[in-house]
Amino acid sequence: MEFSIKTGSPEKQRSECLVIGIFSSSKTSLSAQRIDRASGGYIKNILARGDMDGKLGNTLLLYDVPKLASKRVLLVGLGAEGEYGQKSFRSAVRASTKALMQTGVTESIFLLTDDPVKCSDIEWKVAHAAVVIKEAHYRFDRLKSNKQKKAGALQKIGFSIATLRDAKKAEGALRQGIAIARGMELAKDLGNLPSNICTPSYLAQQAGALAKTHKLKVEILERKDMQRLGMGSLLAVTQGSQEPPKLISLSYQGGGKQQKPVVLVGKGITFDTGGISLKPAGEMDEMKFDMCGAASVLGTVQAVAEMGLAINLIGIVPTCENMPSGTAIKPGDVVTSMSGQTIEILNTDAEGRLILCDALTFAEKYHPQIVIDIATLTGACVIALGNVATGLFSNNEELANELLAAGDKACDRAWRLPLWEDYQEQLSSNFADMANIGGRPGGSITAACFLSRFTKKFHWAHLDIAGTAWKSGKEKGATGRPVPLLTQYLIHMAATNR
Repeated sequence: MEFSIKTGSPEKQRSECLVIGIFSSSKTSLSAQRIDRASGGYIKNILARGDMDGKLGNTLLLYDVPKLASKRVLLVGLGAEGEYGQKSFRSAVRASTKALMQTGVTESIFLLTDDPVKCSDIEWKVAHAAVVIKEAHYRFDRLKSNKQKKAGALQKIGFSIATLRDAKKAEGALRQGIAIARGMELAKDLGNLPSNICTPSYLAQQAGALAKTHKLKVEILERKDMQRLGMGSLLAVTQGSQEPPKLISLSYQGGGKQQKPVVLVGKGITFDTGGISLKPAGEMDEMKFDMCGAASVLGTVQAVAEMGLAINLIGIVPTCENMPSGTAIKPGDVVTSMSGQTIEILNTDAEGRLILCDALTFAEKYHPQIVIDIATLTGACVIALGNVATGLFSNNEELANELLAAGDKACDRAWRLPLWEDYQEQLSSNFADMANIGGRPGGSITAACFLSRFTKKFHWAHLDIAGTAWKSGKEKGATGRPVPLLTQYLIHMAATNR
């Protein structure tokens, strides 16, 4: 799909379809008023007949509107004028895209970016419109044998901008929005692939391809390398599988040589059976999504590289399978992590923290200014926050606040949960330095407390994306979250020269 910025009078632009907004009071938006004047009141006459009520997301396609160069006009409901904000803007863009995809339209100009949106500037509107349109257009059908490209598939989108000054701002925002959308698509593609294709070796290959395309440095650690480094916790998880584990490290150098990097660590369990602590059979197929943390790291690194942000970024992906077999770890086993701390395995289904802890220790070699891990870590986080917000934990107030702000701006929200010392007691073990679970109470918190024991040497945040990384049911599939949150945080960091 191609995107562009359009300036000039929209009523004079030749397009297959103009997209304009209508409020629920049947009041036209500013851009729609211009179209209405140019067409001699045609839009208001349509509204007066009651064919369009302006309810958020409702659409009406008009043909041959008088005195317009465009062949069609799509009216889209914006909801109540006083409530028109970021969420309703995104909903209107999404509804418009889906409506256009049901027609033979191949090219369209969105006038929604010309209308004011509460708490949003032109850059926000253009970047988010690109992301939402790409999301609505996304299809994962590469494994279907009957793929057929729709003849009238939407191919070109223009965003109408009123002034040349704003158009220059919009161009930069458009590049960012496209990069974020493409990063999300990579994360979704990897998440949606079945585990018999998306293995640890496949993730390593994709990282290598990403490095080649964007001239990144890549390092792949094999089992023998992990043994040499003493990664006994990560290796314990993988010992029940025939798939070889990998530890992937991607380096992007966009900042100065003296600038300390940001390190992203993504959980990459390509399939999680639970191990000896076997999961129930129902919906176990969704455990192919247990590598969505890893996918989000690769997607974010790609987006940052495409934007050319002035930061240094390291992406670390510990990846393996968690399988039951005669060689698998067992409840009661004690393993030694790379940090030297010992761990009693009380539940083999709490494996994500076991691979992350060694990856967090490995991150120390980069002398990072910030480390953020991303993981589909706990079902408890889904119970606490549902599928709306990502769970956020941090040992640094400034980092936590910046991530929350980035999530709000990216419409990829997180919610901070406590990391108090009181919860650490639940991880006590009679036989090792700690247990890998702390019981049912506060399960997402005790999981974060476990990880915090391996992050004493740097500012760190943990994002639990168990509820936000994928959808179940009819819309089953990876969401690409939290790529928008992470990229927005890194955009802000680059802009502040940190």
